[in-house]
Amino acid sequence: MPALLALATALVDLALVGPTLRLDIRYATARNFLGRPVYAQPRALLAPDAARALLRVHGALRSRGYGLVVFDAYRPLAVTRLFWNELPPEKRRFVANPKRGSNHNRGCAVDVSLYDLASGHEVQMPSTWDEMTERASPDYAGGSPEARERRDLLRAAFESEGFRVNRGEWWHFDHESCPTLPVLDLPFESFPVR
Repeated sequence: MPALLALATALVDLALVGPTLRLDIRYATARNFLGRPVYAQPRALLAPDAARALLRVHGALRSRGYGLVVFDAYRPLAVTRLFWNELPPEKRRFVANPKRGSNHNRGCAVDVSLYDLASGHEVQMPSTWDEMTERASPDYAGGSPEARERRDLLRAAFESEGFRVNRGEWWHFDHESCPTLPVLDLPFESFPVR
């Protein structure tokens, strides 16, 4: 356990290192698929390599007129279990099996979208975040051409920095460091604010 706690203290708080990132941690609110808060604190934590790569993506997108909105990053395993248990079996393909854990539980996955720097508004994508339909696929061919273009821009920016898009969710990106990191089940209150 001391080694896991040491790893947890190494997670980077995105609010402190990315002041121009927009954090919209919806699992700390009722604006999520469960309709209630499941996080005690609205925090976005990532492993150092993933955090540095995310900040490079954010910087590159700024030159295109966009900023990143972060919906989720580190997630305790207990929350992954809650998602699995509360979803009907036909929707479970949209969440990780808690027996294996999620890359969110490793602190190397992030859920994001774009906001327009000029207006400050979140942009339209082919689906909403956390939507459990075929529109969530990164390869969905429907929706407006502009929405697909923005989704594809987001994907290309992340893939250029060592992330891989989730096959079922255009907003979910796993960093290449994920296979080296253990699953964590520590509440947000365990992480120092620094």
